[in-house]
Amino acid sequence: MKDLIIIGAGGLGRETVWMAERINAVKPEWNILGFIDDKPSYKGKIIDGYRVLGNSADVATYPDAYYVCAVGRADIRKSAVEKILKIAPVKFATLIDPACVYCKNRVTFGEGCIICAHTYITVDIKIGNHVYFGADGTIGHDSVIDDFVTCYPGVNISGTVHVGEDCEIGAGSQVIQGVSVGEGTIVGAGSVVIRDLPANCTAVGTPAKPIKINGKKI
Repeated sequence: MKDLIIIGAGGLGRETVWMAERINAVKPEWNILGFIDDKPSYKGKIIDGYRVLGNSADVATYPDAYYVCAVGRADIRKSAVEKILKIAPVKFATLIDPACVYCKNRVTFGEGCIICAHTYITVDIKIGNHVYFGADGTIGHDSVIDDFVTCYPGVNISGTVHVGEDCEIGAGSQVIQGVSVGEGTIVGAGSVVIRDLPANCTAVGTPAKPIKINGKKI
């Protein structure tokens, strides 16, 4: 079994521990050592039976472990991973829940991904590094999901969609076929994306329309 440390001891961290336990129930793979979290109040705490081992600076103490960053927000997850890599060249695990359905020889995953239960991923799909995809979602054929994307539960991405780096797609949103979502864009929960969205915007509604670009109201 490989040692595993979860970066982030919050809600997604606890869910990720549960996922690793579910994986182990099918085939023992991960020896869960505990959490890393930069909140001083967390150090030494026992959370869901696992200890908070320390903060980011302590990753060098566990050079043989695999890590996964369980932080929901795309921008914070990216910052956390970049911070860790400046401290030590750690290895990142990709965790795929046993209840995820995907075509094993026609879907590629980068490192550090968290793919939750009842996600249905079809064929000829490329998923980048450190992607979080929540439960009960779908990704259609020939889609590309870039690094550090967050798709919250219930997101449906149709075929030939491109989701740019650092995007967040809100819970229950739909992205129709052939659409591109620019990097850094946030799609509000329950939105329906029917046309391309620019980079670094916030879009909401049915159909989804930008209401902010680069943080400024339109």
